[in-house]
Amino acid sequence: MSDMVLNKPTPERSATSSKDPEMKGWLMKWTNYIKGYQRRWFVLSRGVLSYYRNQAEMNHTCRGTISLHGALIHTVDSCTFVISNGGTQTFHIKAANEVERQSWVTALELAKAKAIRTMETEEEEEVETSHVIPSQEINTVIAELTGRLESLRTCYDLITKHGIALQRALSELEANDEESLASRTKIVNERATLFRITCNAMINACNDYLRSAESQGHKWSKMVEHEREQRLRLEEMVEMLAKQQTRLEQAAHTAAQQNKPIAKLNESATTPNAVTSDDENEFFDAEENNGVFGDNSPKEAGGFVMTLPSNRGNNKGDDVEDGSFVMKLQKTRSNSDEQTQHSSSSDNEEQKLNESEPQQVVVISRSSEPRSSQHKNGNTQNQNVSQLTKTTRQRRTRVPDKPNYPLNLWSVMKNCIGKELSKIPMPVNFNEPLSMLQRLTEDYEYANLLDSAARCTDECEQLAYVAAFTITSYATTANRTGKPFNPLLGETYECDRMDDLGWRVLAEQVSHHPPMAALHCEGREWSCWQEFTMTSKFRGKYLQVIPLGNAYVNFPATGHKYTWRKVTTTINNIIVGKLWVDQHGDMEIRGLNTASGLTCHLKYIAYSYFSREQQRRVKGVIMDRNKEVKWVLRGTWDSSIEIAPVLSTSGSIDSPVYQTNGYKTVWTRKMPPPDSDKYYNFTTLAAQLNEPEEGVAPTDSRLRPDQRLMEEGRWDESNREKLRLEEKQRRKRRERESEAEDASNQGRPYQPYEPLWFRREKEEGSDNLVHVFNESYWKHKQDQDWSQCPDIF
Repeated sequence: MSDMVLNKPTPERSATSSKDPEMKGWLMKWTNYIKGYQRRWFVLSRGVLSYYRNQAEMNHTCRGTISLHGALIHTVDSCTFVISNGGTQTFHIKAANEVERQSWVTALELAKAKAIRTMETEEEEEVETSHVIPSQEINTVIAELTGRLESLRTCYDLITKHGIALQRALSELEANDEESLASRTKIVNERATLFRITCNAMINACNDYLRSAESQGHKWSKMVEHEREQRLRLEEMVEMLAKQQTRLEQAAHTAAQQNKPIAKLNESATTPNAVTSDDENEFFDAEENNGVFGDNSPKEAGGFVMTLPSNRGNNKGDDVEDGSFVMKLQKTRSNSDEQTQHSSSSDNEEQKLNESEPQQVVVISRSSEPRSSQHKNGNTQNQNVSQLTKTTRQRRTRVPDKPNYPLNLWSVMKNCIGKELSKIPMPVNFNEPLSMLQRLTEDYEYANLLDSAARCTDECEQLAYVAAFTITSYATTANRTGKPFNPLLGETYECDRMDDLGWRVLAEQVSHHPPMAALHCEGREWSCWQEFTMTSKFRGKYLQVIPLGNAYVNFPATGHKYTWRKVTTTINNIIVGKLWVDQHGDMEIRGLNTASGLTCHLKYIAYSYFSREQQRRVKGVIMDRNKEVKWVLRGTWDSSIEIAPVLSTSGSIDSPVYQTNGYKTVWTRKMPPPDSDKYYNFTTLAAQLNEPEEGVAPTDSRLRPDQRLMEEGRWDESNREKLRLEEKQRRKRRERESEAEDASNQGRPYQPYEPLWFRREKEEGSDNLVHVFNESYWKHKQDQDWSQCPDIF
């Protein structure tokens, strides 16, 4: 039976008057498939859950921690619950009985609410703080003052000790004992002398502390003044640059309207910025006599070099002609290894995975005609899928033009550096009139690639089409720099395009801390779903978004299932200059179920000023269950993708050469209308996403008032509505926190927020918990039964 201590907070709402919930006790924690659940000592304190092998380890060794302010807490069964922080850490925990499990879950939910409130309070204090002192200097000052204070404490202890001894001696002096008066007087004098010496030491220590505090205070004042001057100077410089940028843009716009040449203006506008659009400048490396691969090269045109995983050492590869590329792929983990690592990421018992040495591979492409197959006209089919079916309704093709509202950019951004993207209070001037749920729906604009994949008889070719589909989700990010609206908790979005595009989507914001959206899309021969959550930071010059959720696609006819995670997105030149977006990183698409063992490695090559290759490139390979490359893929994530089968393999084991057939283009981007720059660079599909539609749920993004006002060009009203909705959401969150505290005080269970159209369940073949569509939305829409929908707008 576990030893538990639960300090229940007082009913007051202030953070100072209520204690943080604390709890400790023995629980069973999942470690790996070999050892299963193991007994661990868990401690909940100050919004952090930690665990140890035993109580003795609490003083020196912590086996793992998870912060609760952004964690998801899910009950699996009567004794088991799961804590996850969005993909990087997951604890699977089992209690002895249902009562103990509920006690822990209640305490964790309460601690999470406290942590969120504390974090928001700290952020508000950070906004109000305008001066920063270097941490190293603060530590030095604190260390010195702490030493002085320790001396004062020592003197105080000595004074107390000698004072007691002096009082005892005086008491003994008054006693009528046989000892002489002289000896007693001598003892009293010694005690008094010690007391006087100690008091003098106390006075000297106080003087030293006072002098140190005064000198450091003067030093701090100088530091604060220096930091204030530096910050004001920096603000003036950046504001001046922002104003110059605005004037140049206005001048360019005026000149363009008057059909005047603006060559000189363009030169001056790009001088402060080395970064421009990829279409405007080309950058080349200096020519070298010897390539990076040696002197001997096969002369076949179109060859390229990739680095694949192998357990052997590296040998020198052969040269290839210009256009070759090097691709480093990490060792593929088995499903069980990955699941074990995911479920116990901070456990020391986790098995370490050995890294493999790279192996150089040369792939040579023939110049022959593409092989005939059922997909030989796939490109035309992919581009014109909307023409293959009859459209039952007339949809709009654009939205109202974006108004030109001036904005002091620096006044908004200067207090946002280092913050999470989802916590930055942005005016709608930075937004586009779409929510994140609608933006995620755009991933399926080229879902006809999944239709082609469903008809493939070659499973590796099917994976190649799936890989091409994952790349198309970035097609519009090259020139779409507007920030989508953050969905409110419980907000939904449906997009039923089964009549013309052959698919329909439902998305719901299922969590607020951390922000998480769940999305389900179904086509005629496939189904796809994903959880989208992310971590992001604004660093002043650029904004980086790192997705954490996984996406899945399933083909019921064959039972093939694939999963992947999106790559990192970086938005550059946030403050000054032309905004531009880059995608970079590695993506691995893994086969599950009957497709287990199939793997695709994609590499999104980061933008480089001096690269000789075309920018925004993506390269990849598709491997079968024997880790043999069967297909290769190449192209750009904003233009087109080509794939080619591997016909034969030659060369050594360490440096194999794959000969491929001719490439076929499986995807070409549909370009937006010529005047799309006037309305947020929307494609035709993007312009249709927020089109009003009857019969949708009352929580649908189309009905969000601030977003609709922005689309109509009424930005001032939209900003006011945005503040109202955010305050309403905060008020509802505080009500839930109050209910959780009341339940904890009364010792009764508290049911946390649950999404309406999705449920959390364990993923097949792993211990990961994912949000899965509960299949009830479309029935409720047919019946027009929205009684369960919350009031969020």
